[in-house]
Amino acid sequence: MPHAITLIPGDGIGPEVADATVRAVEATGVSVEWERVDAGQKAELETGKVLPEAVFTSLERTRVGLKGPIATPIAKGHSSVNVALRKRLDLYVNFRPVEMLPGLKTRFQDLPIDLVIFRENTEDLYSGIEHEVVPDVVESLKVITKTASMRIARAAFEYSRRMDRHKVVAVHKANIMKMSDGLFLRCCREVAAQFPEIEYGELIVDNACMQLVMRPETFDVLVLPNLYGDIVSDLTAGLVGGLGIVPGANLGESTAVFEAVHGTAPDIAGQGKANPTALMQSAVLLLAHLDEREASQRLHRAIRAVYAEGKTLTGDVGGSASTEAFTDAVIARL
Repeated sequence: MPHAITLIPGDGIGPEVADATVRAVEATGVSVEWERVDAGQKAELETGKVLPEAVFTSLERTRVGLKGPIATPIAKGHSSVNVALRKRLDLYVNFRPVEMLPGLKTRFQDLPIDLVIFRENTEDLYSGIEHEVVPDVVESLKVITKTASMRIARAAFEYSRRMDRHKVVAVHKANIMKMSDGLFLRCCREVAAQFPEIEYGELIVDNACMQLVMRPETFDVLVLPNLYGDIVSDLTAGLVGGLGIVPGANLGESTAVFEAVHGTAPDIAGQGKANPTALMQSAVLLLAHLDEREASQRLHRAIRAVYAEGKTLTGDVGGSASTEAFTDAVIARL
């Protein structure tokens, strides 16, 4: 039976990288029925809503989605489509593996960087509870619960046990936010005690950022509340070449949405210059999630082989190839 997958192309370069990724997935030989639904600017023009109910209807049916980048207005306009999806579908794990691609020139290219971010995805300051107390004084509420903290910690440790990872570090600011981040830490410690074979450590978030840029090769698995996870996952992406490289997954008990975590790059949209690597790498995770492990590994190896060769890369990573040419090279490796 073919796999039914919801495809949300997104804004800007989203449709281009989505089309490229669809081609690559189909080239693995895995049978897929794509159910395309729109969210973002196109959906707003057609339906008046940036996140139409049709998106949820599709995902509730397929239980798995592939999503391109969707624009979020800054300091005005509609709330984040990404956050709304995560909350509505209870996609409580934001999972982001970060590894160096062969041949890619970065400041840290000679280090064996291979780490994984587990970011809590449903609460913290992203709860969106804020109001103006009096004119020009705004209050935002940080929400940390035992339920959410326990399940993200458990997800990090269960993954570490399954994948033979050796150390989990909880990142926090409990020296200042003693109650909220203190609760998060207590939950991480409680879960860590159930996995004695895995080393457990803790770092204050500012120190963690410093350590990541000084000795990133020493990190293995990090578990973080929502806001710190958002910041640190982008920082770690910068270690290996940027947001155009790394994959992302939002995982819940019954539904998973795999996404490119970079922006919509409207300045190059429609020009054939977009780099589809991040979404293709997300498709690697998607295929593994569907238990198509051989296809997942083949696509992963094909992407790495194209980077190792270095002849057909897009402009953002030092090449001059088009989106189509890069995709053709990946498919040829497959």
